[in-house]
Amino acid sequence: MVTRACISINNRCNLNCTYCHFHEKKDYIQEDNMDVITILDIITSHIEDNDIDLFKLGFVGNGEPMLDYEKLKQYIAHIGDYLKSGRIAAYTITNGLLVDREKLEFFKEYNVNVGFSVDGISAIHDKYRCGTHERVMANIALYKEVNGKYPSMNCTVGKEIIDNPEATIGFFEQFGNRITFSRMIGKQGISLLDFNAFLNKAMERLNVRTGGYDCTMYGGMCGAGMDNIFYANGKIFICGNCIDLPFSMPYDTPLNEVSFDVIDFDRSCCFKEVFTG
Repeated sequence: MVTRACISINNRCNLNCTYCHFHEKKDYIQEDNMDVITILDIITSHIEDNDIDLFKLGFVGNGEPMLDYEKLKQYIAHIGDYLKSGRIAAYTITNGLLVDREKLEFFKEYNVNVGFSVDGISAIHDKYRCGTHERVMANIALYKEVNGKYPSMNCTVGKEIIDNPEATIGFFEQFGNRITFSRMIGKQGISLLDFNAFLNKAMERLNVRTGGYDCTMYGGMCGAGMDNIFYANGKIFICGNCIDLPFSMPYDTPLNEVSFDVIDFDRSCCFKEVFTG
């Protein structure tokens, strides 16, 4: 049964990060006529029909959600009762550049978790993320001012971090928050073996998200084809990394009818890497 979903509300970004694996999928990322309100209605009907206590929903995907903040506000308000009651746990992830006090107050009102992408120390972050470290950290400080705590953070782990683990772990220790480390994939990617070795070091000193059957990109097991789906380009995909694979359904498919013909595989490995060899 589907109990988690991510919705890519746009295919646009205000950065051009050199390691972004979506650059390699540009032929598969296009504008679409996907009606997010319809998707949300499908999800809430699914929650009611199946008496689901908690549905996890991410407004994340192929772009920067804050570029379409007015639409995002509409989507969040549409499911506001579910968010305030805790029946839907929603989150979004931002590169941190377009955040301001009004946005943060709105997300706080509806219990929407806002994660910030920051790749540790400025030397590594700025190399890949367009010299934005100082601006991101200023808005992280603003988040703390509004919420009384630091936000969750997402750090993409590439070769520089693998070669300098202490600098990255030491940077995140100051916040006392939850960190998601994401394995860099694509042409500049690192091996799952190297990533897991770094993750084990980080877990000794940090509150690291790993998850169960979620994604090997975050240190968990691969959940492709189980209970998590990804909406983008007017379709439902088996996961966000697989929009260039032949596994999709129309976006308005009722969730009880969503299924993918997934072969048995070692779920400690990434489905896409297994499928593509």
